[in-house]
Amino acid sequence: MTLTRRSLLALTSCFATLTVAGGWANAATTSPDPAAPTDAIKDFALGSPDAKVKMVEYLSFTCPHCAHFHAEVFPKLKAEYIDTGKVMIEYHEVYFDQMGLLGAMLARCGGEMRYFGLTDMLLDKQRDWAAAESIDAAVVELKKFARAAGMVDADVDVCLHDQKMAEALVAHYQANIAKDYPNDSFGGTPSFIINGAQHANMSFEELKVILDAELAK
Repeated sequence: MTLTRRSLLALTSCFATLTVAGGWANAATTSPDPAAPTDAIKDFALGSPDAKVKMVEYLSFTCPHCAHFHAEVFPKLKAEYIDTGKVMIEYHEVYFDQMGLLGAMLARCGGEMRYFGLTDMLLDKQRDWAAAESIDAAVVELKKFARAAGMVDADVDVCLHDQKMAEALVAHYQANIAKDYPNDSFGGTPSFIINGAQHANMSFEELKVILDAELAK
């Protein structure tokens, strides 16, 4: 998904404060709450913290290009670079819409232990929930993923109704974008920061050239 600076500003304004409407986290168009507990939010990473290459992926759970990257490119990246200790990848979530925010809240429900498994399910089964006709219908599908990860519906309900968490996630997302794209250069998902340099979506072959060059330094 692409995101211009103007649409990013509109989205961050839209997501600045979250309320509960219809039972689930929903966006409102008021100013952000400066007391949102952003320090409670952690970005999860795979791979050795001692890896020579540090990679950040900006992804949206409702982005078809992100689903394609994780189906076609990520397995090769993980096998050749992450599992071998050469690359550490950290996920930074982007919220284009309410569905994407709910997906992120679900992924985080089970903590770091379940985060990556739920992320895989959310992206692999994206069509089953992200295009649902209503939030309630999407939540039905999200609970299926949670059950598969060993969670119970009552815990999921608590997660998806957590307004403070929703506020903190959006504030954290805004802070990440401001830090990694200080020149308003963020264009869409998936996007990557590789050893401090910005990169757009790419094939595994293109990614391999960049990673090998960094590893050779």
